[in-house]
Amino acid sequence: MSFYGVTDLWTYVIGAFGIILLPGPNSLFVLSVATARGVKAGYQGACGVFVGDTILLTLTALGAASLLRSNPALFMVVKYAGAAYLAWLGGSLVWSAIQKWRDADTPVAQAAEAPANLAHPFKRALVISLLNPKAILFLLSFFVQFIDPTYETPAVPFLILSTIVMAFSALYLSALIFAGARLAQVFRARKRLSGGLSSAVGGLFLWFGAKLATASLN
Repeated sequence: MSFYGVTDLWTYVIGAFGIILLPGPNSLFVLSVATARGVKAGYQGACGVFVGDTILLTLTALGAASLLRSNPALFMVVKYAGAAYLAWLGGSLVWSAIQKWRDADTPVAQAAEAPANLAHPFKRALVISLLNPKAILFLLSFFVQFIDPTYETPAVPFLILSTIVMAFSALYLSALIFAGARLAQVFRARKRLSGGLSSAVGGLFLWFGAKLATASLN
C-alpha cells in the first residue's frame, strides 16, 4: 500500500533524516561561510544548496537516474568533474589555513577580510550542491526506491519526497548557520584555531572528492 505513490513513507522519513545529518560538502560549506561571514552569507549559501537540490530533484523526476545508469561515460564525466571541483575547493581551504597560521601574529583588524574561497556563497554552494556525491547517490540510489512506478500521477510522490528532504535540509542548515555565527565570535580573535578548522574542513573536501571519484551506481 502506498501513500499517494510513496511506498513505505516512514522508512523514507527516517532514512532521509539520517542521511541529511551525515556530514557532506553542502553542510560543511554553509557552516564555513556562516563562521567566516555571518548569518546573511550563510543563508546565501543555503539558498544555493536549495536551488542545486531542486535542480537535482527535477532531473531525477525527468529520468536522470535512468540516463546515468544507461550511459556510464556520462556518469564518469559528472563524477570526475565533481571530484575535481571538491578537491580544488578543499585545497583552497587548506591553503587559506596555512595563510592564517603564517599571519597569526597580525592584528585582527588587518585580517578581517573573508577568505576568497568563501566569497560568492550562493554560486559556490550551487556548484557544490550539483556536484555533491552524497546528494547524487541519495537521489539515484535511495530516493527512487520509495516511488511507486505504477502510480497514475508520478509528480505527486516526487513532490512529497522532495518536500520532506528539503524541509529537513532547511532545518539542519539553519542550525548550522546560527552555530557558525556563534563560532565566529570565538575564531575572530584566535586565528590559529580558525586555521585549524579551515584545514580540517579542507581535508574533508579532499576526502569527499576522493569518495566521488570512486563512486559507482551499483
